[in-house]
Amino acid sequence: MNKKRIIAGVDIGGTNTVIGFIGEDGDYLFGSSILTSPDEEANKFIVRLTNEINLVFKEYGENYHLGGIGIAAPSANQFQGTIESPSNLKWGNVNFINMMKEYFDVPISIVNDANAAAIGEYEYGLAKGMKNFIVITLGTGLGSGIVVDGNLLYGENGLAGELGHTIIEQDGRMCNCGRTGCLETYVSVTGIRRTIFDLLTRYNYPSELRDISFNQLTGEMVTEHAKKGDPIALKAFDFTGEVLGKAIANLVACFTSEAIILFGGLVESGDLLIEPTKFYFEKNLLGIHKGKVKILKSKFENGMAAILGASSLITKEIDKKVSFKLNHLSAVEKQ
Repeated sequence: MNKKRIIAGVDIGGTNTVIGFIGEDGDYLFGSSILTSPDEEANKFIVRLTNEINLVFKEYGENYHLGGIGIAAPSANQFQGTIESPSNLKWGNVNFINMMKEYFDVPISIVNDANAAAIGEYEYGLAKGMKNFIVITLGTGLGSGIVVDGNLLYGENGLAGELGHTIIEQDGRMCNCGRTGCLETYVSVTGIRRTIFDLLTRYNYPSELRDISFNQLTGEMVTEHAKKGDPIALKAFDFTGEVLGKAIANLVACFTSEAIILFGGLVESGDLLIEPTKFYFEKNLLGIHKGKVKILKSKFENGMAAILGASSLITKEIDKKVSFKLNHLSAVEKQ
C-alpha cells in the first residue's frame, strides 16, 4: 500500500511547543504539545521534541510516511537554518536544522514564527487573496510577519520584522534581549502580567488579583478577572490595547496594509484586547489611512497558523514549488 505523505509542523513558543501533523491538502490530522522549558539547553529540548514527534507519529501515523518537518521558531533565520539568540529562550545561536537532522533523515526547514503565521494566514486563513497584510503574534513575546505587495519581508539577513523589539519607552521595562523599553515587554502575555503589578501599586481599587503572586499569574487569569469586571484587569487590557494600537498605527504608516491579523495566546481574550486596540489604532492612525485598515482576530488557535505556514513552506521546498505570491525561498534557493 502506498502511504500518503504527511508533514510535521512545529511551533516553538516561549512557553509551549505545539506539534501538528498536516496532510497533503493542508488538513490537520493529529498532534501534540510539550512545554518548551526556556531555561533548558537547546540540545536537551531537541531530544524531548524529537521523542514527542516520534511517539505521536508511531501512535497515529501508520497509514502515512513522514515527508518532512517544518519548524516555526522565534529569531529563526530561514536562510541559515539557525535560531539566533531568541530573547525568551536561553539558547544563544544554534544551527537548529543541523541538530534536528541528527534525528531525522527527511527534509527540514525553519522559519521565523511570525513569518510562518503570515504564510499560514495567506494559504489557509483570513489573509487569503490579500497582497498587503501584517500578522502580529502575541504570546510570551511579540512577533510580526509583514507581507508587502504579495512578498513576505525577510530583510537583508532573513531576520526582518522584529516589531516586538522596537523601543517604545526610554529606560522602560527590561527586556530579555538585553535592552529596555521594548514593545513586547508591554504587549504580550508576559507584558500584561507586568502591567497588572504596575497597576496594583498605582491604584487602590479592590481586586482579587492582589492575592495572586506574579509567578502564579497567567494571561488566562487576567482575562477571567477582566470578564468578571475586575477594575485592575480591565485597565490592564485598555493600557495594552493603547500601546498595541499606537504601534500598529506606526506600522501602517510604513506599509499601508489592508489588514492587521492578531494571533496568539493574548488574543484569546477577544474583545477585551481587540476593542481598545481598534480604538487607539484609529485614534493614532495617519489621516489618509483612517477607516481603511481592518484589525482581525485570527481564526486559528494553539499555534495552528504557524504550524500550517511552516508545513506549507517545507512542502513547497520538497516539491520545488516556489509561490509567486509569497517569497517562499529555501536556504538553497536563496543562495
